[in-house]
Amino acid sequence: MKEAVRRKASLGQTISAVAWSFFGVRRSKDHESDMARLNPVHVIIAGVLGAALFVLVLVLLVRWVISSGVAGA
Repeated sequence: MKEAVRRKASLGQTISAVAWSFFGVRRSKDHESDMARLNPVHVIIAGVLGAALFVLVLVLLVRWVISSGVAGA
């Protein structure tokens, strides 16, 4: 656990790495760099928050489409 605490990456770098991983596009060089710098706990937190935000956006989009009458015939 001590090794994970010593890793130094900014919040922006962590969010960027998680966001690119959601899209599934990441260069091998960047992946290796992230593995050395990113704190696993921060990556997990950012991933959970990113997934929750994604689900929230989908729910809001579906509710908007349904309420607008576009989906109904």
